[in-house]
Amino acid sequence: MNILHIDSAITGEASVSRKLTADIVAKLTAANPEATVTYRDLNEGVPPIDTDWFKAIRLAPENPTADQQRLIATSDAYLAEVQAADVLVIGLPIYNFTLTAQLKNWLDQIARAGKSFRYTAEGPEGLLKGKRALIAYSAAGTPIGSDVDFASAYLRHMLGFMGITDVDFVAADRLAMDREAGLARAQDALDKLAA
Repeated sequence: MNILHIDSAITGEASVSRKLTADIVAKLTAANPEATVTYRDLNEGVPPIDTDWFKAIRLAPENPTADQQRLIATSDAYLAEVQAADVLVIGLPIYNFTLTAQLKNWLDQIARAGKSFRYTAEGPEGLLKGKRALIAYSAAGTPIGSDVDFASAYLRHMLGFMGITDVDFVAADRLAMDREAGLARAQDALDKLAA
């Protein structure tokens, strides 16, 4: 089993989502001692896509410049980690009712036509099938699945669009209202999670 462990919280050691992703990975590796783990901290910076990215990646020039080669190599590296993974463990801290900019940038980097999805006569088809995603959702005030949660359904959709449809959430939400209850709900979900 190859595990891709992704964090994106800006709060360092105080992060609930970071603790949850670490707990999920620990549960997976305890049940699968031969598992390998690749760790990616998106808080270290993920370049946003822009016009230069579009020209390098989407237009795919035959002879890319050195700058384009760097953009291609960065995007390819993110995508290769996902392609190699059997399980993705993704930290989803909620800021201002949605996912972090870093996580959005990462999704933009890996959502590539012909690589992670393709368009067919029947519609789009995800090319990253056969993978599982375990999402550690944490929020001070945004209940998961509520009308003001603009993150969990979006992340589920984006993963599904790329073929990853086996998605489970471990949620510690409403932490500002009742931290202990929110953490208890997350622990209960973690305990029930099949490793």
